[in-house]
Amino acid sequence: MTDATHTPPMPETPAPLDHRRRRLLFRAQHRGTYENDLLIGGFVKAQIAAMSEAELDEIEAVMEFPDAELADWLTGRKPIPSHADSPMLRRIREAALNRS
Repeated sequence: MTDATHTPPMPETPAPLDHRRRRLLFRAQHRGTYENDLLIGGFVKAQIAAMSEAELDEIEAVMEFPDAELADWLTGRKPIPSHADSPMLRRIREAALNRS
């Protein structure tokens, strides 16, 4: 016989992403080029739940750059120019270069 007043604990599930994070994740995974979908989308998917509001702002700023330039910078084909250089862009590039 089981105790009807005792319910077993539910396994912890991650909290659903808020609207901003869901929108940002979708945007990161649907850049328009498959390469950036993987590079930026993969990074954002892995990190988004733990990102602060400031980091979300930084990701959004990175995603304002054109896809072709981002792909070159993230793969190391071209250095990140000073006008675009940021800690977040360097984090994404580091993650992209360490994927292989």
